[in-house]
This record gives sequence, structure tokens and C-alpha cells, in this order.
Amino acid sequence: MRKVLFAAFALVVLYGCGSDPAKDEGKAAVEDRSPAAVQPAPTRPPVSTQPVRPPQVQANPLKDPKNILSKRSVYFDYDSDRIRDDFRPLLQAHAKYLADNAGAKMLVQGNADDRGSREYNLALGQRRAEAVKRMLALMGAREAQIDSVSLGEEKPRCTAQTEACWAENRRGDLLHSGEF
Repeated sequence: MRKVLFAAFALVVLYGCGSDPAKDEGKAAVEDRSPAAVQPAPTRPPVSTQPVRPPQVQANPLKDPKNILSKRSVYFDYDSDRIRDDFRPLLQAHAKYLADNAGAKMLVQGNADDRGSREYNLALGQRRAEAVKRMLALMGAREAQIDSVSLGEEKPRCTAQTEACWAENRRGDLLHSGEF
């Protein structure tokens, strides 16, 4: 008896679950307009009346005259290769730039005024270039990024025979990749 009841129950369940696909196809769908079923229409963002501006390209800090990186010379006292304290912020900025840009390279050119022999001025220019290179490395740049060379008295900025002119020629010039 149990088997018969179970079979009859299964038959009733199967019959109730079945549907006739031909009947369902012809029926129109009924739209549910209950408050829970209504979904808000998609909204579009408001149209801006501001002109579209192209994305700003970051200016090269090495060429920006307002940036300390645009300053490229370290000046020295007479017959000295010691970095003056007033040039430490400049060197710190260049060292940070080199540390932040692993592919960047720099050439430090050591210069001297025209007093003294040519050989002496070449040696003094090299000591000045090496002093700048060492300071940059101590401040975070990698030594492999920096080359140094002496120009001695061969590249003067000023040719007058005055103290102000000689002071302009006692320098180390910082040249970044693409400038040498």
C-alpha cells in the first residue's frame, strides 16, 4: 500500500510541475507594476558646459626656471675644491632627482679661472668635479649615474680679468642626460 501511495504522490507532483511550452509561448508577459518591482530609469551623468581640457603633461623639472633643478652650477672659492654650504640644497635636489630616476645620468664638469698653469687648473677642475660627484653620492645618487671631467680654464663664462669674472669661472657644471 505504501508503494502505491508513494507512486501516486510522485505522479501527482510530476503532473503538476509539467507545463506545455506551446501554451506559454503565445501568452503575453504581464508587467509587474508593484512599487517593489518598479526600478528607476537609468540616469546619465549631467553634461558639463566646461570646455574639455587635454590632460596636462608634466613639465620637465630640469628645464623649469622656478625649480631648483634648473640651476646647474656650483661655485667654489679661490684655489678650493670644498663645497660651500650655500650649494648643499642645490646638490640635495639633484641627488634626489638622480635617486628617483634610475635611468638618469649626469656629467659634472669642473672648471677653474685662468690664473695658474694649465696643468694646475686641469687638476683643480678635476678635484672640483670629483667633490661634487662625491657629495651627490653621499646625498643619495648612485655613483654609476655620475661621470666627472675637468675642463680646467678652457670653458670660461667670463673673460674679463676681474675678481667677479674669475669667481664665475670657478665652478662645477651639472649636465643631465641629453645635455652633454
